[in-house]
This record gives sequence, structure tokens and C-alpha cells, in this order.
Amino acid sequence: MLGLSFIACPILYFAAGPQLSQLQWETLRLLLMVAGGSWLYCFVVGELARNNSQMDKLWSLLPPVYLWIMAAKGGMEPRLIVMAVLATLWGGRLTFNFARKGAYTLKFWAGREDYRWQVLREQKAFQPHWKWLLFNLFFISLYQNALVLAITLPGLICVGANAPLGWMDLAAALLTLAFLVLETVADAQQWRFYTGRGALQAKGLALADMPEPYCKGFNTTGLWRHSRHPNYLGEQGIWVCMYLFSIAAGVGVFNWSLIGALLLIVLFMGSSAFGEEISASKYPAYADYQRHTSRFIPFKR
Repeated sequence: MLGLSFIACPILYFAAGPQLSQLQWETLRLLLMVAGGSWLYCFVVGELARNNSQMDKLWSLLPPVYLWIMAAKGGMEPRLIVMAVLATLWGGRLTFNFARKGAYTLKFWAGREDYRWQVLREQKAFQPHWKWLLFNLFFISLYQNALVLAITLPGLICVGANAPLGWMDLAAALLTLAFLVLETVADAQQWRFYTGRGALQAKGLALADMPEPYCKGFNTTGLWRHSRHPNYLGEQGIWVCMYLFSIAAGVGVFNWSLIGALLLIVLFMGSSAFGEEISASKYPAYADYQRHTSRFIPFKR
């Protein structure tokens, strides 16, 4: 996936355009400096702290920073301000959701690590540790930082664009907000389920002794009844909609800034598959849930 990205990006740039202006190149160099610093930070701190969720903590913080940098370099053009505000709303929601799970502490290198990193780290394929170190360097730290920058690149196309705000900007903003609401509701339902299950476990109840819906061990209520990952659907939808702003800027329907949204979809396909593999190994009813519930799009079999 990392190699594919390095190949696909320049091909799309030269084949689909548009070519970057001098102002856009200056903006990109600044963005790359921030992303490079984040890459180094995530790798070094992740290794020293043995906590590979450093990039998880920055995932919700960097896109707003990138888009406000673009807005500033673009002279605070209205379209860029709208994109930066939407990214800030998205980042605030995601940061709050991650913070209430214990991800952020005064010791910035500590905090709760995503359980999937521990499961992956213990697999035979990543033994001895130098194999995991390379995985951390190139995927967890480099690739994810590159991806987070890539999903904001529709904003780079809008830097210096002279097209006025129009109906497509309105549609992109409203759709982004709709997906943001979807993601917020899905996360709230998930939080209520797992805090409720945790309270029952604290009383000493085993899963089999818990009432519905907790006895299955995983959430099948609300949006989760119709989609196994409604929060992921919202996340992907937000950044696909942000791509629409680049079209509104007047560069055509297809341009290279689409690569970020496409790679994000690929990442969520792999991430959801790995998470579901873990869930299926823990909960006997999960296989039936997979058979009867769509992975992302509600009501789709």
C-alpha cells in the first residue's frame, strides 16, 4: 500500500493535473515540514514509550492544522476558511472521542494504546523486534502521516483559486456535516454500549449472564444494527466530500487530490477486517452479525 501510494501520486499528478503554482509549492513545502516532524516524533516516541498510538493521537489534530495553514497561505479565501472550519469540527469531535477513552494524559507519550497495535505487535510475523521497528517506521509513522496529509490536499488545490463559492461548495459542506453527525451519533452509541457493558462486568457478571444487548459482547444497537462500522462510513464520507471542494474550485471532476480519500478507504477496509478478525475470535455471535449486517453501507448485503 505504501509503495502503491508513492507510484500512484506522481502518476495522477501528471496525468490528471492540475499542476501546482509557485504559491501552492511553497504551501506544500511547509506542510511537508510539519508532516516530517510528526513522522519523526511518532517513530521515536512510539519506540521509546512502547506505545504505538502516537499517530492515533495526532490523527485528529493534524488535518485542521494543515487546512488552516493552507487558508493562511491562500489569503483566507472563503472556500479555504469553510474547509478549515469543517476540519476543525471534525478534529474536535474525534479528539474528544479518543480522549474519553483515555488516550491523552499529562505524560504525552503515555495514554491508552489502541488494542490492535498490541495484538499485531505480538504476532510471529513481527518477531524479532527489528521487524516491528521497520513496520513502525514505514507504516505506523511514515505512511499514516503521509495519508493524513493526503486527505487534506483538496485544500491545496484551492490555494490561489479564484472561483467564487457556489452550489457545489454548499453541497460539499452540507454533506460533510451530515457525515459528521452520522459519525458522532455512531460513536455516542458505541460509547454508551461499552460503558454499560463495563458497568455490568464491574458487578462480576459474565457476558452470558448479561441482559440484551450486552450478552453478545459487541454493539448491535442503533446505527450498529444496520452497519458494522457506521463510524468508519462517516469518516470516509467526510473526506470524500472534502474532495468536492477541489472540483468547486474549477479544476475538473477528476484530479490528483482524490488519492487521499481513496487511500483512506483502502486503509479502513484493512483496519476493519483486522478488527473484525479479533472480534470474531472473542465473540461466537460475531460471525452471524457479519453475515446479516453490511460492513459499511446500511441495509446493503
